[in-house]
Amino acid sequence: MNKVILMGRLTRDPEVRYSQGSNPIAIARYSLAVNRVYKREGEPDADFINIVSFGKAGEFAGRYFKKGQMVAVSGRLQIRTYDDQDGKRQYFTEVITEDQYFAESKKSTEEYNNNTPSTPAPSEESADGFMPIDNSFEDEDDLPF
Repeated sequence: MNKVILMGRLTRDPEVRYSQGSNPIAIARYSLAVNRVYKREGEPDADFINIVSFGKAGEFAGRYFKKGQMVAVSGRLQIRTYDDQDGKRQYFTEVITEDQYFAESKKSTEEYNNNTPSTPAPSEESADGFMPIDNSFEDEDDLPF
């Protein structure tokens, strides 16, 4: 069984690219800073884990995920290899998402990001801090989550 569940903060905005071919699909790449439970003096407090989302999930991540947000991800661990310019074998570990979720409110994310909340247009956000759902998906089977 290959199952990974992570929760952490995005270290940067997701980078979205599209595959080539007759049916291009979105490929979003981002990384999460996941706090370590046990910390030793002189060692890092977090692990930085590379995440990849494909298709509608990739488009969703590119549109709604922002640096500093707390998100939860589940998926599978994948290790890729390639030979660099010097002929050395390089290993690259990443998590391929199956599910991805917001793990805190927008207000909490704004407070975390140096207490400098962005001011949304009044029509974009309701008084309770939630944004309206993007209804551009054709039917419920196309929802990204």
